Amino acid sequence: MNLQSVKTIYQAEMARSLRTVLQSIVSPVISTSLYFVVFGAAIGTRISEVEGVSYGAFIVPGLIMLMLLTQSVSNASFGIFFPRFSGSIYEILSAPISYFEVVLGYVGAAATKSVILGLIVLGTASLFVPFSIVHPLVMLLFLVLTALTFSLLGFIIGIWADGFEKLQLVPLLVITPLTFLGGTFYSIDMLPPVWQAVTLANPVVYLVSGFRWSFYGMGDVSIWASLGMILLFLTVALAVVSWIFRTGYRLKP
Repeated sequence: MNLQSVKTIYQAEMARSLRTVLQSIVSPVISTSLYFVVFGAAIGTRISEVEGVSYGAFIVPGLIMLMLLTQSVSNASFGIFFPRFSGSIYEILSAPISYFEVVLGYVGAAATKSVILGLIVLGTASLFVPFSIVHPLVMLLFLVLTALTFSLLGFIIGIWADGFEKLQLVPLLVITPLTFLGGTFYSIDMLPPVWQAVTLANPVVYLVSGFRWSFYGMGDVSIWASLGMILLFLTVALAVVSWIFRTGYRLKP
């Protein structure tokens, strides 16, 4: 293990975030805060409680998960795409660094930034609504696993994309809609039976539900189903990344 190489890539990616604090940290926090203001004030007055939890507190886990998914993908995809765009990726590929170390540096930095953002948003949410965390260790576990898994997905997108437009294609057209329809702002028990069955086909439902369970001890699906789904995502993402480096897809001519 070439720890110095991992450290160099990791520090370079973290330094890039510090140079763009407004875009990397302030913007996501403000956007999520606006969701609290709009949905908490507008809809919260019409829906007092959901399964015994005030509506403002109910949407906290969903909003953190929404931010976590989009930021993990965006951070990791841009982190690996820019070296490809500038050509500096070939210096990394020709250096005595293993593929595992490259992934560890880039994905580790992206996941770290997402976890930090998640904790900042969690602290910001406490300024708007009172809430409790029944299972804090499970909350941290879901936070880290989700950030790691979707950072791997972002890494894959960054290698697949051949232009800046494609970097935003999956986050905007796939991840964000699935998150909005995955129980971020409501419990799927509020839907008709037919739509409940359809919604359960949305994989993001399991992530949001598991994360909400860590807060309030209740969710739309079993906590074990949620944990199994995130581990399945992680396994598939690792397999795809392994295939990319093994075949040189989009990395080698």
